Amino acid sequence: MKLLCDQMLGTLARWLRLLGFDVYYANEKTTDDEILDIAEKEKRVVISRDKQLVERAEKRRMPNIEVTSTDLDEQLKTVTSVYPVNNKTVLSRCSLCNTPLLKVKKEDVKGKVPSKVFDAHEEFWYCKKCDKIYWKGSHWVRIEEKMKELTEKVKAS
Repeated sequence: MKLLCDQMLGTLARWLRLLGFDVYYANEKTTDDEILDIAEKEKRVVISRDKQLVERAEKRRMPNIEVTSTDLDEQLKTVTSVYPVNNKTVLSRCSLCNTPLLKVKKEDVKGKVPSKVFDAHEEFWYCKKCDKIYWKGSHWVRIEEKMKELTEKVKAS
């Protein structure tokens, strides 16, 4: 699923990327017209807290999700209740730039990650655009916990 988060939803965009969604994040210089044009051209769902932007997307018959909360958990629940997380795509995109991650051999990251991390983990992923290396460390545990909480919240509502 291809999504577009507006300027107000940077943290949400980063979390959605970690959960495997293809998310375009519109920075503060991107106008509402540009947001709508990008979403239309790239067939992305507009996600926004800006009621006027959501109304404009609806007038253009574009898929959209209005986020009403400033709480990250509620924002994630709002999006994942419409577009559930696919466990197979979690940790498949760079949280910073949205580029698909490449699985790399452990020996390829030696000297590029802390030795403690290298010794403790067997699987690593690499973003060729921003040169960032990912692994399933303590952050991964938080992602898994968040996914479990979201699943339970969505089922309960």
